[in-house]
Amino acid sequence: MSIAIEQPLPDIASYKSLENEQLSDRIERVREAMGAELLILGHHYQQDEVIDHSDLRGDSYQLSQMAAENTDCKYIVFCGVHFMAETADILANRPEVLDQRGYRVSVTLPDMSAGCSMADMAGIEQVENCWADLDEIVDTHDITPVTYINSAASLKAFVGKHNGIVCTSSNAPAVLEWAFKRTSRVLFFPDQHLGRNTSLKMGITNDQMPVWDPYQLEMGGNTDAAIERSKVILWKGHCSVHQMFQAEHVEMFRKKHPGINVMVHPECPREVNDIADVSGSTGKIIEVIKNAEAGSKWAIGTELHLVNRLKKENPHLDIHFLSPVVCMCATMYRIDLAHLCWSLENLANGTQVNTIRVDDETAEWSLVALERMLSVK
Repeated sequence: MSIAIEQPLPDIASYKSLENEQLSDRIERVREAMGAELLILGHHYQQDEVIDHSDLRGDSYQLSQMAAENTDCKYIVFCGVHFMAETADILANRPEVLDQRGYRVSVTLPDMSAGCSMADMAGIEQVENCWADLDEIVDTHDITPVTYINSAASLKAFVGKHNGIVCTSSNAPAVLEWAFKRTSRVLFFPDQHLGRNTSLKMGITNDQMPVWDPYQLEMGGNTDAAIERSKVILWKGHCSVHQMFQAEHVEMFRKKHPGINVMVHPECPREVNDIADVSGSTGKIIEVIKNAEAGSKWAIGTELHLVNRLKKENPHLDIHFLSPVVCMCATMYRIDLAHLCWSLENLANGTQVNTIRVDDETAEWSLVALERMLSVK
């Protein structure tokens, strides 16, 4: 690897003063110099200028899985949020892969402030306290904990230790079926909307789905009777982006654009999900648009950058963002060209910044839960 880099490297503030064209040129120089040893991952919600420099793009789990399958890279730079980089570290450094490669793959998050508000709504101590409280009313051996992949590694480890499983937005129905073959109840966190929308389609009723509020001292704000009759105990958490979409937005678009198809992510509230024409994961949304009939009209309820990119890449379709207000993932937006360039040049200079490393025990139990997810068909 040979690249001329200013010595010593300036801090991130200096990069912020550079034009995007300058930053792009410097990013590409590092990519060329590091070659196959470097793998840049870009989540679908990232800004276009960041996606342009990504080797792979996809949703959170898809990217981590693709990274885990790459046998050449030594460095992963994850343009996403914290929990995604954690998952990449866990999967890329599985014991059998470490034995094969003979070295750890290091994972970098260009901006450590790129978190996830949903993931932050369920802390490990809160979940452990919830589990202990539930055990006073019902036998927790008869509860399967399920965590959405949009969660911290500590929560993935928790479900791994307690015979639970991880789910994605696309395989949530299969995961719940897996869980109910083993126990009569499920504790689903951190996104209540994905849990509710999935469970309702399985015939579970709202009165069987109490919502656990971690800030309520007594049984998460529920009565003992509510817990006893529960099938799915939902966590009071949500995605700040998808929470913004409302039923009135759907009605407005249908009135303004007769014949329009409304498609939303299952992280949207029930009242939106129930009246949409299509509800599906990020991958499904992209696939539906890819196969849509030319000239068809679509209003899409998911993150703004993705919707705008779909609109740009599919000019033969009439695509709209399902909200009159801007709904973008503010934490994803923190990853910009300045942070990407700064982290890459440090990496090329032999000084890794913003390293994401999950401790061995957490990684071990998280992997158990993730591998259970992979086994579900």
